[in-house]
Amino acid sequence: MALELRPNCECCDKDLAPDCREAMICTFECTFCADCATDVLGGICPNCSGELVRRPIRPAAALVRNPASTVRVLKAEGCSPQTALTA
Repeated sequence: MALELRPNCECCDKDLAPDCREAMICTFECTFCADCATDVLGGICPNCSGELVRRPIRPAAALVRNPASTVRVLKAEGCSPQTALTA
């Protein structure tokens, strides 16, 4: 099963294309931009408390068979360092 490759940062709603090297994910595929992951969340997912790491790039040819998700996920309350500690 392929990663979803979600199209946006859950904190700030920044667009994250499938080939974006600034997309960060946890083991549950929660997705954040590098700025939010580092500066706001300190490398910890606010949803599961897991480590945020760089999302791998899916080769363009593989995107044909396994396209990226178009479903946007956004935390209604936004993100803050406190949410990562209480998840």
